[in-house]
Amino acid sequence: SHAFIADVPGRDEPLLITDAALNIQPTLEAKRDIAQNAMDLALQMGLSPRLAVLSAANEPGSTLTSSVDALALCKLAQQGQVTGGLVDGPLPFDAAISPEAARVRHADSLVAGQANVLLVPNLETGDMLVKQLIHLAHADVAGIVLGAQVPVILHSATDTPRTRLASAALALLQARTTTASKT
Repeated sequence: SHAFIADVPGRDEPLLITDAALNIQPTLEAKRDIAQNAMDLALQMGLSPRLAVLSAANEPGSTLTSSVDALALCKLAQQGQVTGGLVDGPLPFDAAISPEAARVRHADSLVAGQANVLLVPNLETGDMLVKQLIHLAHADVAGIVLGAQVPVILHSATDTPRTRLASAALALLQARTTTASKT
């Protein structure tokens, strides 16, 4: 899977977005693996992961695939199949990152309004979200492929030198963390 780490102006901690580059329309099983990879990366970065499974609808009766998958993914996390942090969903983007929006939407959890890991429903949604953060919120981003035996960086034609450098630094962090855990 793939993750972007965004340093968004006005946020106290980085925001991790997954998967906006590799998995086009992931199955529930793929989302479980994507979530675990993201949790592991957040822990490597020294974060306490609070993963929001994003969907346009947060109503329990929603038939949106993203909402159904979010509920199932939360159940898998409760069963110990996703570990390392908190998982909640379905949550709309605003309720995931804004305490006020979470309050208004009656989203009451330890993740709602405080998410630092966002699992998007599909590549298209993730790609648009990351580009909006870059171009509208002036976020700095770094990207990395997760789950590979060695760090892998995917670049976009529009990446700035700063983005490329940040991605290389993230790859170095991942390599050092992986090497340290094997010794």
